[in-house]
Amino acid sequence: MTILGIEQIIYGVTDLATCRRFFADWGLKEVAHDETQARFETLNGCTILLADANDPSLPPAFEEGPTLREVTWGVATKAELDELRGRFAGQPGHFETEDAVGCIDPNGMAIRVEVTRKRALDIHGSPSNVWGQTLRVDQPSPIYERAEPVEVGHVVFFTNQLAEQEKFYQELLGFEMSDRYPGRGAFMRCAPHGGHHDIFLLALPGGKRGLNHVAFTVRDIHEVFGGGMHISRCGWDTQLGPGRHPVSSAYFWYFQNPAGGLIEYYADEDQLTPEWQPRDFEPGPTVFAEWAIDGGIDGNTRRQKNAKAPEGKFMTERKND
Repeated sequence: MTILGIEQIIYGVTDLATCRRFFADWGLKEVAHDETQARFETLNGCTILLADANDPSLPPAFEEGPTLREVTWGVATKAELDELRGRFAGQPGHFETEDAVGCIDPNGMAIRVEVTRKRALDIHGSPSNVWGQTLRVDQPSPIYERAEPVEVGHVVFFTNQLAEQEKFYQELLGFEMSDRYPGRGAFMRCAPHGGHHDIFLLALPGGKRGLNHVAFTVRDIHEVFGGGMHISRCGWDTQLGPGRHPVSSAYFWYFQNPAGGLIEYYADEDQLTPEWQPRDFEPGPTVFAEWAIDGGIDGNTRRQKNAKAPEGKFMTERKND
């Protein structure tokens, strides 16, 4: 049994109209909505459900205010789903139906496992020409006016149950440790072969539980930049970025999310195999970000926030030239 990745996420929200506008700007396709909820999809069919936070059918919240309420993980076949039957027995909120199994993890987040419904895609990011390896010939790199996220790539939670969380995801769901902050954080991927992490668990000194962010995979670094500038033009606030993570090598751009926590565009993360050996890191600003722009890039001036826009046709041209 191998978990393939995130299949669906459900937010409990307090302002559905604002959240619908935000996720449309984010580049997702709205496939259904009514007075109490809205459903969006990524390019590959990963689902984002926005529901009124007071909806009694939602799993319980693990923090106050709008936040994530459930994460659904996908497996390839019904046989693999059946392998999980009975595995969550004794866990809070344990349930089993014909189509899904699930429970509440030690941090208070509802999880669910289903057979994947995501679509295979024939899309590709722009290859990079690095010294010694030319992959892009007679072809310029793209410029994106906005992003269209491929899928939900990972989730990040604050936890006061780090050891219990690690054990839960490794022993019950077969996750692999990728890298760690010893005693403070765990980057975990859901299969031996795959992207650097599908979940990151971070223990804060104050013992806070809650959502840090949800990350959406885009095609390449150019889509990170183009998507971020579009969100900026739409009036949404950057938390940090663009920038680059040393731990996963990924390029990122974080925004404040009216549905709860932060939200991230990212691309170009490390791809790992069973040969990978987890590394230990000491938390710190330069470990989180090799470099980052505080306040983001203004989508209209195409410069750092509050920077003056260029006046001439060329960078070296001045108004009085």
